[in-house]
Amino acid sequence: MPSRRQSIALSPDEIRAYLDSQKTLIVVSNGRDGFPHPMPMWFWVDDSRNVYCTTFRKSQKVLNLQRDPKASLLVESGLEYADLKGVVIYADTEIIDEVGAVTDVLVAINTRGRDIDDAAKQALTQTVRRTAEKRVALKFRPRDYVSWDHSRLGGRY
Repeated sequence: MPSRRQSIALSPDEIRAYLDSQKTLIVVSNGRDGFPHPMPMWFWVDDSRNVYCTTFRKSQKVLNLQRDPKASLLVESGLEYADLKGVVIYADTEIIDEVGAVTDVLVAINTRGRDIDDAAKQALTQTVRRTAEKRVALKFRPRDYVSWDHSRLGGRY
């Protein structure tokens, strides 16, 4: 009999589908005082499964990730124990401080899951470019995943 851990783990394709269905992740960086620093962020996943978000250049999470680029990312859902589902991603962080790249990430995050025409994309690009000048993109390169879907337990815990 497989372990319960194996029976609730998601496959790589299921992880990708789940991440694509969610809007917010919790980025956990390591604070200088030893306490984890969790922050909710909107995100986007590229075709290579790198996870991106943007934040203000002077934010605490940027300072933490400059000091220690290791991060944990959490995406979770479910209101009852039997419905809990989630993914933790252990990742290395690259901080991207180039306005064009930050703009592209902002556009990707804001258009997730929907097609927009070229005119709408151009208008969005012009709008987010103003805030991109104050921001950086955080690129998380996954090292490992931990996942669970308690609905697979069939109500037996």
